[in-house]
Amino acid sequence: MVSKQDVGRATISEIAREAGVSVPTVSKVLNGRAHVATATRARVEEIIARRDYARRPAKRSKKAGLIDLVFPGLGSEWALEIIEGVERVAQDAGYGTVVSSLSMDGSRIRPWLANLAERKSDGLLMAVYELDAKQIQRIKSLGIPVVLIDPVGQPGPDLMTVGAANWEGAHAATEYLLQLGHRRIGMIGGREDLQCSSAREDGYISALRRAGVRVDPELMVPGDFSTEAGEAGTRKLLELAERPTAIFTGNDAQALGAYRAARAAGLRIPQDLSIVGFDDIPAAEWIEPGLTTIRHPVVQMAETAMRALLRHLDGDEELPQRIELGTELVVRGSTAAPSTPPL
Repeated sequence: MVSKQDVGRATISEIAREAGVSVPTVSKVLNGRAHVATATRARVEEIIARRDYARRPAKRSKKAGLIDLVFPGLGSEWALEIIEGVERVAQDAGYGTVVSSLSMDGSRIRPWLANLAERKSDGLLMAVYELDAKQIQRIKSLGIPVVLIDPVGQPGPDLMTVGAANWEGAHAATEYLLQLGHRRIGMIGGREDLQCSSAREDGYISALRRAGVRVDPELMVPGDFSTEAGEAGTRKLLELAERPTAIFTGNDAQALGAYRAARAAGLRIPQDLSIVGFDDIPAAEWIEPGLTTIRHPVVQMAETAMRALLRHLDGDEELPQRIELGTELVVRGSTAAPSTPPL
């Protein structure tokens, strides 16, 4: 029988004794360091979790003045806006930013954690990641505050997240097209692995159902948030026997592809086809005609995440688990009431 003391909070020495390892080995596991056998690491992690060991940030006499910002990839305008928002707040607070691109597979996360521990960064921001329980545990072992920006999936109660109201934005975009009189509204989806994609799709479907408009699976085509996917998806929609009079493209990059496909088909925007995007990237304003879109507060989301991280560093324990920023419909020249279809 296991006593109450056995499952209570423990010291590092007690964990080491129970695992049959040295205190430095336990310390390596707690700090995400390498050079610990897989079986040993698993045994120590199990005891840490069972004994409810409190992994708290180590008190430093002096902060490093660094914040790590990590992405799965850096080749998008979205990433640049996140960097802009984070650095704007970080610099004002006297922090430098280390930007990295990292896939969260087993071969890379451990050396990255070791490098992060060596660098002694004060906090960590992670953008668009889906983390499993083991990865969350390893990241928390760093003993520094962590905030996820626009995470994939549901990270659970262990980490704070900052995101945007994707469902509401897609609902508003579709509702606006319905108010203009459109009933054949196509949608080009986003990456299947991103939570924002399913939220935007659900918002589109909900707006149609609320208006009493049948959800036609033929009008919903997959995408991946790229311009090429927007062009290909629009071509597919325009090949339907009864083509849509409007398309909600899921994001602005796909909207740019939709423009290209519509013009290649000899259609005028918005007279023959209305197009709505999502994000409000700079190109949305200067493209002709200007793109009606949902303003996704990307820079503000990054600023909010950085401010939340700073509050963590100041010892604020009353931060909400999830902060969600609102979206806004921006009406420009790419949308109009549907014209009478040609005979």
